[in-house]
Amino acid sequence: MSETPHVDRAVDRPAALPPSYSRIELATVSARTQANLLGNIHGGEIVKLADSTAGVVAQRHSGGPAVTAALDEMSFRAPVRVGDIVRTRAQVNGVGSSSMEIGVRIETQPWDDASTEFLHVGSAYFLFVAIDTAGHPRPVPGLLPETADDERRMREARIRREHRIARRAAIEAGRLDAAGPEGLSGA
Repeated sequence: MSETPHVDRAVDRPAALPPSYSRIELATVSARTQANLLGNIHGGEIVKLADSTAGVVAQRHSGGPAVTAALDEMSFRAPVRVGDIVRTRAQVNGVGSSSMEIGVRIETQPWDDASTEFLHVGSAYFLFVAIDTAGHPRPVPGLLPETADDERRMREARIRREHRIARRAAIEAGRLDAAGPEGLSGA
Protein backbone atom coordinates (compact mmCIF):
# COMPACT_ATOMS: atom_id res chain seq x y z
CA MET A 1 0.00 0.00 0.00
CA SER A 2 1.41 3.40 -0.97
CA GLU A 3 1.87 6.08 1.64
CA THR A 4 0.78 9.70 1.52
CA PRO A 5 3.58 11.85 0.10
CA HIS A 6 5.79 13.88 2.42
CA VAL A 7 8.02 16.80 1.51
CA ASP A 8 11.76 16.29 1.25
CA ARG A 9 12.86 19.53 2.94
CA ALA A 10 16.36 19.32 1.46
CA VAL A 11 15.04 20.12 -2.03
CA ASP A 12 11.55 21.42 -1.10
CA ARG A 13 10.07 18.78 -3.38
CA PRO A 14 7.60 16.09 -2.35
CA ALA A 15 9.11 12.63 -2.04
CA ALA A 16 8.88 10.34 -5.06
CA LEU A 17 5.84 8.11 -5.53
CA PRO A 18 5.21 4.96 -7.58
CA PRO A 19 2.79 5.17 -10.53
CA SER A 20 0.42 2.85 -8.65
CA TYR A 21 -0.18 5.58 -6.05
CA SER A 22 -2.26 7.66 -8.47
CA ARG A 23 -3.25 5.11 -11.15
CA ILE A 24 -7.00 5.01 -11.78
CA GLU A 25 -9.67 3.41 -13.94
CA LEU A 26 -13.00 5.07 -14.74
CA ALA A 27 -15.97 3.78 -16.73
CA THR A 28 -19.12 5.28 -18.21
CA VAL A 29 -21.80 4.33 -20.72
CA SER A 30 -21.80 6.35 -23.94
CA ALA A 31 -25.04 8.12 -24.81
CA ARG A 32 -26.92 9.05 -27.96
CA THR A 33 -26.43 12.76 -27.16
CA GLN A 34 -22.67 12.25 -27.62
CA ALA A 35 -22.98 10.82 -31.14
CA ASN A 36 -21.77 12.43 -34.35
CA LEU A 37 -23.56 12.23 -37.72
CA LEU A 38 -22.18 8.73 -38.31
CA GLY A 39 -23.72 7.44 -35.09
CA ASN A 40 -20.39 7.04 -33.32
CA ILE A 41 -19.35 8.92 -30.22
CA HIS A 42 -17.77 12.25 -31.08
CA GLY A 43 -13.98 12.24 -30.81
CA GLY A 44 -14.18 15.37 -28.66
CA GLU A 45 -16.25 13.48 -26.11
CA ILE A 46 -13.54 10.84 -25.88
CA VAL A 47 -10.84 13.51 -25.52
CA LYS A 48 -12.88 15.15 -22.72
CA LEU A 49 -13.24 11.84 -20.89
CA ALA A 50 -9.52 11.09 -21.27
CA ASP A 51 -8.61 14.60 -20.04
CA SER A 52 -10.87 14.21 -16.99
CA THR A 53 -9.29 10.85 -16.17
CA ALA A 54 -5.77 12.27 -16.59
CA GLY A 55 -6.70 15.23 -14.39
CA VAL A 56 -7.62 12.95 -11.50
CA VAL A 57 -4.28 11.16 -11.80
CA ALA A 58 -2.37 14.47 -11.96
CA GLN A 59 -4.16 15.82 -8.89
CA ARG A 60 -3.53 12.60 -6.95
CA HIS A 61 0.14 12.39 -7.87
CA SER A 62 0.86 16.07 -7.23
CA GLY A 63 -1.22 16.25 -4.07
CA GLY A 64 -3.24 19.26 -5.20
CA PRO A 65 -4.53 21.23 -8.17
CA ALA A 66 -3.09 20.49 -11.61
CA VAL A 67 -4.11 21.88 -14.99
CA THR A 68 -3.90 20.55 -18.53
CA ALA A 69 -0.95 22.19 -20.28
CA ALA A 70 -0.97 20.14 -23.50
CA LEU A 71 -2.42 17.16 -25.25
CA ASP A 72 0.77 15.70 -26.60
CA GLU A 73 -0.84 12.94 -28.64
CA MET A 74 -4.25 11.34 -29.16
CA SER A 75 -4.82 8.36 -31.38
CA PHE A 76 -8.10 6.71 -32.26
CA ARG A 77 -7.91 3.04 -33.22
CA ALA A 78 -11.62 2.19 -33.54
CA PRO A 79 -14.96 3.98 -33.17
CA VAL A 80 -16.90 4.13 -29.92
CA ARG A 81 -20.54 3.26 -30.47
CA VAL A 82 -23.63 4.54 -28.70
CA GLY A 83 -24.27 2.33 -25.68
CA ASP A 84 -20.69 1.09 -25.35
CA ILE A 85 -19.15 0.96 -21.90
CA VAL A 86 -16.14 3.25 -22.18
CA ARG A 87 -13.31 2.54 -19.76
CA THR A 88 -10.33 4.83 -19.30
CA ARG A 89 -7.15 3.78 -17.50
CA ALA A 90 -4.52 6.35 -16.62
CA GLN A 91 -1.22 6.70 -14.81
CA VAL A 92 1.74 9.04 -14.50
CA ASN A 93 4.38 8.13 -17.07
CA GLY A 94 6.96 10.79 -16.31
CA VAL A 95 7.52 13.93 -14.25
CA GLY A 96 9.45 17.17 -14.47
CA SER A 97 9.88 19.71 -11.71
CA SER A 98 6.23 20.84 -11.87
CA SER A 99 4.87 18.88 -14.83
CA MET A 100 3.56 15.36 -15.27
CA GLU A 101 2.91 13.28 -18.38
CA ILE A 102 -0.24 11.21 -17.90
CA GLY A 103 -0.89 8.29 -20.24
CA VAL A 104 -4.52 7.32 -20.87
CA ARG A 105 -5.79 4.14 -22.50
CA ILE A 106 -9.39 4.10 -23.78
CA GLU A 107 -11.26 0.81 -24.13
CA THR A 108 -14.82 -0.18 -24.95
CA GLN A 109 -17.14 -3.11 -24.43
CA PRO A 110 -20.74 -3.53 -25.63
CA TRP A 111 -23.06 -2.70 -22.73
CA ASP A 112 -25.14 -5.84 -23.23
CA ASP A 113 -22.37 -8.44 -23.61
CA ALA A 114 -20.09 -9.02 -20.61
CA SER A 115 -18.47 -11.97 -22.41
CA THR A 116 -16.86 -9.63 -24.96
CA GLU A 117 -13.31 -8.55 -24.14
CA PHE A 118 -12.66 -4.83 -23.80
CA LEU A 119 -11.30 -3.40 -27.08
CA HIS A 120 -8.44 -0.85 -27.09
CA VAL A 121 -9.91 2.07 -29.07
CA GLY A 122 -7.56 4.94 -28.27
CA SER A 123 -4.57 6.29 -26.39
CA ALA A 124 -3.54 9.76 -25.26
CA TYR A 125 -0.65 11.54 -23.56
CA PHE A 126 -1.51 14.65 -21.57
CA LEU A 127 0.90 17.11 -20.01
CA PHE A 128 -0.31 18.57 -16.70
CA VAL A 129 1.27 21.25 -14.52
CA ALA A 130 0.73 21.34 -10.76
CA ILE A 131 -0.26 24.79 -9.54
CA ASP A 132 -0.42 26.56 -6.20
CA THR A 133 -3.25 28.77 -4.92
CA ALA A 134 -1.91 31.72 -6.95
CA GLY A 135 -1.87 29.65 -10.15
CA HIS A 136 1.93 29.35 -10.28
CA PRO A 137 3.72 26.06 -10.97
CA ARG A 138 4.64 24.08 -7.85
CA PRO A 139 6.95 21.10 -7.34
CA VAL A 140 5.61 17.59 -7.90
CA PRO A 141 6.83 14.30 -6.44
CA GLY A 142 9.35 12.32 -8.43
CA LEU A 143 8.37 8.97 -9.92
CA LEU A 144 9.54 5.58 -8.61
CA PRO A 145 8.99 2.85 -11.21
CA GLU A 146 7.82 -0.49 -9.79
CA THR A 147 7.81 -2.64 -12.93
CA ALA A 148 9.57 -3.00 -16.26
CA ASP A 149 6.43 -1.50 -17.86
CA ASP A 150 6.74 1.57 -15.59
CA GLU A 151 10.39 1.94 -16.64
CA ARG A 152 9.40 1.67 -20.32
CA ARG A 153 6.72 4.33 -19.85
CA MET A 154 9.22 6.64 -18.15
CA ARG A 155 11.74 6.15 -20.96
CA GLU A 156 9.10 6.87 -23.62
CA ALA A 157 7.87 9.92 -21.67
CA ARG A 158 11.43 11.31 -21.67
CA ILE A 159 11.59 10.84 -25.45
CA ARG A 160 8.28 12.69 -25.93
CA ARG A 161 9.53 15.49 -23.66
CA GLU A 162 12.77 15.79 -25.64
CA HIS A 163 10.73 15.97 -28.86
CA ARG A 164 8.46 18.70 -27.44
CA ILE A 165 11.47 20.76 -26.39
CA ALA A 166 13.26 20.26 -29.74
CA ARG A 167 10.09 21.08 -31.71
CA ARG A 168 9.52 24.27 -29.68
CA ALA A 169 13.16 25.33 -30.21
CA ALA A 170 12.98 24.63 -33.97
CA ILE A 171 9.75 26.64 -34.31
CA GLU A 172 11.20 29.58 -32.37
CA ALA A 173 14.41 29.49 -34.43
CA GLY A 174 12.36 29.44 -37.63
CA ARG A 175 10.33 32.42 -36.47
CA LEU A 176 13.48 34.38 -35.65
CA ASP A 177 14.99 33.52 -39.05
CA ALA A 178 11.79 34.53 -40.86
CA ALA A 179 11.48 37.81 -38.96
CA GLY A 180 14.95 38.95 -39.92
CA PRO A 181 16.77 41.76 -38.13
CA GLU A 182 13.56 43.70 -37.42
CA GLY A 183 12.23 41.13 -34.91
CA LEU A 184 9.16 38.98 -34.87
CA SER A 185 6.34 40.19 -37.09
CA GLY A 186 3.59 38.16 -35.41
CA ALA A 187 2.73 34.96 -33.58
